[in-house]
Amino acid sequence: MQSTEPVDTAPAPVDVRPYDALLLVSFGGPEKPEDVVPFLENVTRGRGIPRERLEQVGEHYFLFGGKSPINDQCRALLAELRSDLVGAGIDLPVYWGNRNWDPYLNDTFEQMAQDGVTRVAAFATSAYSSWSSCRQYRENLWDALEGIGGLEGSPLVVDKLRHYFNHPGFVEPVVDGVLAQLADLPEDERAGAHLAFVTHSIPTAMNEQSGNPEVDYDGGGAYVAQHRSVMAEVVARVAAETGVEHDHALVYCSRSGSPHVPWLEPDVNDHLEALKEQGTTAVVMIPVGFVSDHMEVIYDLDTEAMATANELGLHARRSATAGTDGRFVAMVRDLLTERAAVERGEDVARASVGSFGPSWDVCPKGCCANPRNPRPALCGSDPAPAAPAGGPQA
Repeated sequence: MQSTEPVDTAPAPVDVRPYDALLLVSFGGPEKPEDVVPFLENVTRGRGIPRERLEQVGEHYFLFGGKSPINDQCRALLAELRSDLVGAGIDLPVYWGNRNWDPYLNDTFEQMAQDGVTRVAAFATSAYSSWSSCRQYRENLWDALEGIGGLEGSPLVVDKLRHYFNHPGFVEPVVDGVLAQLADLPEDERAGAHLAFVTHSIPTAMNEQSGNPEVDYDGGGAYVAQHRSVMAEVVARVAAETGVEHDHALVYCSRSGSPHVPWLEPDVNDHLEALKEQGTTAVVMIPVGFVSDHMEVIYDLDTEAMATANELGLHARRSATAGTDGRFVAMVRDLLTERAAVERGEDVARASVGSFGPSWDVCPKGCCANPRNPRPALCGSDPAPAAPAGGPQA
């Protein structure tokens, strides 16, 4: 006789102690035309950039109705994270705070404090090491914590989850995106297609300061070295699937600042012109430096670089970012449970692919320093003027 007893299909609870919240930390972006210049003023505060120049830069946003796609993408990721945690048996609130636009980190920290949160794991929508892609986030976390009553009396302890540029949950969606776009090219051009891995350009000096200062990154910095490692892994995996090791290069977009300051090159548009001169007929642009289709992707690649490719007569495709791919969402959970186990003193397996192993949990002393304007930052080993109540910031 078949049993009629109800079956409990709820997942077993997962231990994420000592954390009682997860925080999604992102860059932020304007939501409407009147937000554009104030947003850019936030981004460039302290650099003395005149308003007229900001209005020129803002034209990129006005092409898309004065709205950046990044906040909607964060909302979508937030919803997926909450659903994923519940599905995995993790009862944990997920908050969201931005560096440069609403919801601001300060406001989110105030809300967490009011809700009684005491220890939060922070996930940043930036996968690599550099001042602008990591240290500046940590400086903003410091500012936000200081803003809710000062570091000494703060009710919150914040831990930033490790870099994930080489986590399978980030790399595998990139590989699949490349394979999909190669398949979309004309059949007679697929094998000869060039793979252009695109990331945000930064000053060369910033790259040289990026990462652990005790490590020699082949004579450069962690930012470029980490990107090159991911590029090599993706190329190898694509070759394993297609039987073709494609010609490839790491290139850059979104250069800004004084023309007298050296930035990482080549620019993606210059690279496309060079490919045409070399006789290349097809290219897949891979936004490997970005986790979602925000402004640098939809303007710099989908609009500007695609226009360049069309003018040159190149067959060009742009592969997908990780976005809300289920593997990327699950990766955040993996980083959370991994770090929780570490904080409880347990041994834990850490997922990584490529030439680098898993990144550090606590940024080393001097990591991604900004020597022109040294500022205190959370989640690192640098000495700080004060530590919040409840333990060191790690």
